[in-house]
Amino acid sequence: MSSMPTQSTYVTSHKNYANDKSKVMPQIVINTRPVERAAPLTQHLQAAGLVVIEMPMLTLRPRPTTDLDIALMHQWLAGAYKALVVVSPTAAASGLAVWQSLEHEKRKHKTKDDNDKYAHSLLEGLSLPSPLVAVGEATAAEFSQVRINTTDYQILQPETANNEGMLAMPEIDSLQAGDKLLIWRGLGGRRLLVDTLQARGVHIDSIAWYERTMPIDAMAEYQQWQQAFLTHSTTSDIALPKQPKPIVVISSAAAFEHWSSIVNNGQSKTLKIEQNSDAVADIAQRPSLTLKDFSYVVLGERLANMVTAQQLSYWRVEDLSPDTILSAIHSKI
Repeated sequence: MSSMPTQSTYVTSHKNYANDKSKVMPQIVINTRPVERAAPLTQHLQAAGLVVIEMPMLTLRPRPTTDLDIALMHQWLAGAYKALVVVSPTAAASGLAVWQSLEHEKRKHKTKDDNDKYAHSLLEGLSLPSPLVAVGEATAAEFSQVRINTTDYQILQPETANNEGMLAMPEIDSLQAGDKLLIWRGLGGRRLLVDTLQARGVHIDSIAWYERTMPIDAMAEYQQWQQAFLTHSTTSDIALPKQPKPIVVISSAAAFEHWSSIVNNGQSKTLKIEQNSDAVADIAQRPSLTLKDFSYVVLGERLANMVTAQQLSYWRVEDLSPDTILSAIHSKI
């Protein structure tokens, strides 16, 4: 694979760069993280002089809490699981809200004779019935919003915020056949942790607090950006193949599938317009982009395999910290 073009020192807003006739094309990064998680990365990359376009490929939608979800929570609170793994800030916030609600209900039914114990329990906060593994700083931060008693068990984080990092933790590595693990997550997502532990005979239960869907305006946002990008390309003196490829940050398989669908659908629409419009010459000057017109920053082995299968240039990262992503962008492919 060829190395990426070096970062330009030219900085401009993505809202007006299409009107700029400068011969220097800024390095563009497309941040596809959900709206709730995009800001830290965007701000970090902008501070480094990159032009960042926030174009979410996922919307996180809460799922109704089922009777089975509540039953699993009761089992966890009763100490049935060796550990709880929480994979995202959204899962942490959702699970924590239900945990607080269940604890409130339990305390509300205390008798008057237990008033002193009740008051003491409020001061102690929520009691962890098992070690809690929070994947990443943002996930762990959700639990700092409430008082949690960590006398018996701790809130832990893997050294590397991914499946491999979790598997290396003593609390996870020591799990054996017959042990039970609970996971708070979103619907779908990465399977390495679950598959590895199930192959070991560990019983896995999970609660999907939310689901990932494509934002309804994702296609329109992409087409609007693409038109501006190609218009700038054709009105500048830099040939499109010589411009630095826009870099797309992809954090999940679902996000990459949505991105691929949008880019490929954009190509199909352009072909239809070419076949049914008199403005063929103008469109020929502004062809739609393909997946190969971008470079990618992808999280983990699964996504690396997906982009490799399509012969796309990419950097693989093992966590989504802004520093890690910026370092990858500044390195060679």
